[in-house]
Amino acid sequence: MSTKAKKKTITIQQYASPIRRNAIQREYLKSLGLGRINAVRELEDSPSIQGLLIKVAHMVRVISE
Repeated sequence: MSTKAKKKTITIQQYASPIRRNAIQREYLKSLGLGRINAVRELEDSPSIQGLLIKVAHMVRVISE
């Protein structure tokens, strides 16, 4: 039997364009693996990912936790 803890993941979707946004916000989207509208990524839920999501919350939505 495996004793490893199951890693929690979240699924995020970009719904807004990074055009006319700060360059740092565009970099945050790239670091999340996003870049196009309707792009979807499943990422491990960690404090660093949560911090990035807070910075670009106006351009992404969390689909599932």
